[in-house]
Amino acid sequence: MPSTHVSLHFHVIFSTRKREPWFEKPFQPKLHKYLAGIISGLGAHPRQVGGTVDHVHLLFDPKTVHSLSYLVQEIKKGSSGWVRSELNRTAFQWQEGYGAFTVSPHQIPNVTAYIRNQEEHHRHKTFQEEYVEFLEKAGVEFKLEYLW
Repeated sequence: MPSTHVSLHFHVIFSTRKREPWFEKPFQPKLHKYLAGIISGLGAHPRQVGGTVDHVHLLFDPKTVHSLSYLVQEIKKGSSGWVRSELNRTAFQWQEGYGAFTVSPHQIPNVTAYIRNQEEHHRHKTFQEEYVEFLEKAGVEFKLEYLW
């Protein structure tokens, strides 16, 4: 076959260190736009970025040459300094780890809507409840005591 054809879509979730509520509602669209810009700058295709006061959701399509860990590392690194500068707080940090889940093409509209609707979603469910639900649905083994 003379060319490469892929359908890769990742839903990545990560929070602020200790899930501290750094992102007030007026700041969130600016943060989400900046994160989408980093993703684009890395050569990936951002589909949807959203979140709440203490975490973000990213839906993007990587290039075939990208490693997921590299992309997440660069997204966190690139946004950390910017957040510190924009909020004028040097203490800001993202959590060390992240969750990443593959998304089938027919689920992209559902995941996009889910990410757009984070504020409403979190009126009924905490970040911790949401994250554990993602891990369980994906069949990821984990120990609850090591998540927080």
